[in-house]
Amino acid sequence: MMTRATDLEATEGVFNQAPPLQGHNRYLGHAALRDALARECGPAAAAAMEPALARLGEELAGIDWITRGELANRHPPELRLYDAQGRRLDRFDFHPAWHDCLDWLKRNHVAGAAWADGQPGAQVKRAALFQLFAEVECGSLCPATMTHAALPLLMREPALAEPWLRLALAPAYDPRFIPAAGKRGLLIGMGLTERQGGSDVRANISRADAAGDGWYRITGHKWFFSVAMSDAFLVTAQGASGLGCYFMPRFLPDGRLNALHLVRAKDKLGDRSNASAEVRFDGALALPLGEEGRGIATIIEMASYTRLDCANGSAGIMRAALAHALHHARHRQAFGKPLIAQPLMAQVLADMAVEVEGHVALCLRVAATLDRQHDNPAEATLKRLLTPVAKYWVCKRAPALVAEAMEVLGGNGYVEESPMPRLFRQAPLNAIWEGASNIMCLDVLRALARDKGAGEALAAELATARGRHPAYDRHLDRLGKLLAAPQEADARRLAEAIALAVSAARLLQDNGIAGEAFCLGRLQQGAGGNAYGGGPALAAAALLQRARPDLP
Repeated sequence: MMTRATDLEATEGVFNQAPPLQGHNRYLGHAALRDALARECGPAAAAAMEPALARLGEELAGIDWITRGELANRHPPELRLYDAQGRRLDRFDFHPAWHDCLDWLKRNHVAGAAWADGQPGAQVKRAALFQLFAEVECGSLCPATMTHAALPLLMREPALAEPWLRLALAPAYDPRFIPAAGKRGLLIGMGLTERQGGSDVRANISRADAAGDGWYRITGHKWFFSVAMSDAFLVTAQGASGLGCYFMPRFLPDGRLNALHLVRAKDKLGDRSNASAEVRFDGALALPLGEEGRGIATIIEMASYTRLDCANGSAGIMRAALAHALHHARHRQAFGKPLIAQPLMAQVLADMAVEVEGHVALCLRVAATLDRQHDNPAEATLKRLLTPVAKYWVCKRAPALVAEAMEVLGGNGYVEESPMPRLFRQAPLNAIWEGASNIMCLDVLRALARDKGAGEALAAELATARGRHPAYDRHLDRLGKLLAAPQEADARRLAEAIALAVSAARLLQDNGIAGEAFCLGRLQQGAGGNAYGGGPALAAAALLQRARPDLP
């Protein structure tokens, strides 16, 4: 008996499925990011940046870049300890997609060159690009942020200007495994944590012994050697004067490989595209970076940049998850109408959109302190205080939002062909890396205690929005009581309260629906609902239209 076409369509046809989310513009369709950029840079500077950002936003949403992100994670780096004759290699081999990612990040000033960009708002622009690229591929952002964070330290060391500073600033990626002097650009990694200490870097037992001519021999190990294919590394070790920070090149001045020996690759939950390893230093040569014996102070400065990028990366991950959830809900029919038209689903998605609005606003406000820190002491103080605040709160919130977005897609979001599993595996990473949550909250307390101007700078920052919403004003009153006598046991509550206040203050500057919704859903006591969509009714239609990834 012949099978009717309608029967085949019923069993084999594909309908009521969302098309792939591609071919849109990640920047122009991201109203929260565009508004935050204009807020922190000023309308004129933001307008000057927009053509380049729009071009790159369109590029990153193309199928080529979506495919590169998938391939870089489907084919993780392969560790090669020895060559065929038994000589040590201590290197990784990568899929070509990884090299494409690093090339893009270097060319577009995300991996170093932003420090040489004289345009107003250069660091805010870089933060925006960091978030946009996090929607595509997160592992390659690790070498980008490490290189970016190392540069302010290198800039103060004349001995490292040539070729290290010049090539780290260069907007060029050169993957060749050769001495730095022969390259067009380079990357810098880090080795801080050891198996016995973790976040407590003071517990390091690696040793630094003077070797003459300014060099030191480093002997010991690192439990996590980040970006293990880099051209040089910033490492910590105990010297005669205490813990120091050292600059360790992969190749020595005479062209020989330095005595840093990779032990094994780290098999990580997420961040699969990036090479992390355990390493042993067998008298590896390195130069001191910063004042000897003050390695912690050097690390703290470096960490202020990597920690902000952890927050930027988490904001990008959440935006990607939200975009996929919105796209699916617009195209999927259920119970006679699109998912996004179902009142409860609309409330959940709108609440998620408000969450992302707050994180983007907070991250770009902190990025603005990098542009202003040298000319404005209050901005430098805010950078020290708000960086751990943003790192704690934005990174902490990412896993729950990605899980909610995955639930919107249902079973389609739980299979590996979907982008959601990779986002979900990546989501917890930034809360762990570069100092876990408790470390960040204790750092907030230290910033308030050590700089008496920190509380004043924060109060001045938040006062600009007082009177714009009653829930905001009441939140400031509660925050003031917490700040009056902060206790270690309350450190998480304090960091969260500061994060919410700064986010609300920035959003209220625009007098738009995002600030109103943020105050209602995040600051109003007794609003209820710990799950997304469980709080007060929001202006869902307007919020969802604003959050759409594709332009209407």
